[in-house]
Amino acid sequence: MTDISRRSVTNLSAIPKEEYIYRCTSACAGCSSSLCLRYVLKAAGPDSVLVVPACCTSVIQGIYPATAMNVPVYNVAFAAAAACASGMSEAFAATGKETNVIVYAGDGGTVDIGIQSLSGAFERGTNFLYICYDNEAYGNTGMQRSGSTPLGARTTTTPGGKPTSKKDLDRIVEAHNPPYMATACSAYPLDLYKKVRKALSIRGPKFIHILAPCPPGWRYPTEKTVEMGKLAVKTGVWVLYEREFGKLTINGPSKAAMRKPEPLEDYISGQGRFKNLSPETLDLMRQQVEQNIQRLAREEEGVC
Repeated sequence: MTDISRRSVTNLSAIPKEEYIYRCTSACAGCSSSLCLRYVLKAAGPDSVLVVPACCTSVIQGIYPATAMNVPVYNVAFAAAAACASGMSEAFAATGKETNVIVYAGDGGTVDIGIQSLSGAFERGTNFLYICYDNEAYGNTGMQRSGSTPLGARTTTTPGGKPTSKKDLDRIVEAHNPPYMATACSAYPLDLYKKVRKALSIRGPKFIHILAPCPPGWRYPTEKTVEMGKLAVKTGVWVLYEREFGKLTINGPSKAAMRKPEPLEDYISGQGRFKNLSPETLDLMRQQVEQNIQRLAREEEGVC
């Protein structure tokens, strides 16, 4: 891995000013996944390569040679990102290079189509960082439901609301016992920056799962992206934590939310994808949020 600065970063002003993703992206207004990638690359630095399967980022980067990326990008097939990263990581190691190999993939290419190569790379102990930016649908092709789409959400293929719950990707990854895994959210860029830096300081397979609200897919005004991410955390829908060598630590913003979460309705009501949600579905969603909070709290306390 590249030499990552050891100086403490305690606020956004201390984050490096260098930019590795430029303003000429093809992202939608209010896109949080491109905001996340900006901080990911600031944390990783110039000696990094991105492996990007088919997803929104494939479009956001623009057309070569006039792309918005200032690091090498490998665009690969939907199912192949982790497999490509495995070969790339081994090739760099064989030539004595410590270049950061980072997969940056959407939920469709991670939770569904790419999960087999992700599992294989983690089983082999590949030295890389896999990042899933999760907008909870196949955003690049019109917001069809994915395995990451939450219960009750309306998509182009679930116009009446998704009847099943979101696949628990994090527990699937946890079962592989990676040395480091974490959750993050686009509304908390400093938290994301620190987690990427920590991940890249550890050898072996690492995983970061980012909640990336999507204005056109979730159907909220473009200026509400940061607010929507914060509501996800404050209501307990999305818990920020990191698991380092098996030990779980719940991070600051979620610590407060777990003690006294804001009403789930505050998060749901601002999104058109949850329009006409039935009271029964809302109750079930609330139960799932509470159960997940309790499970993580028990794990952090060491109570099985």
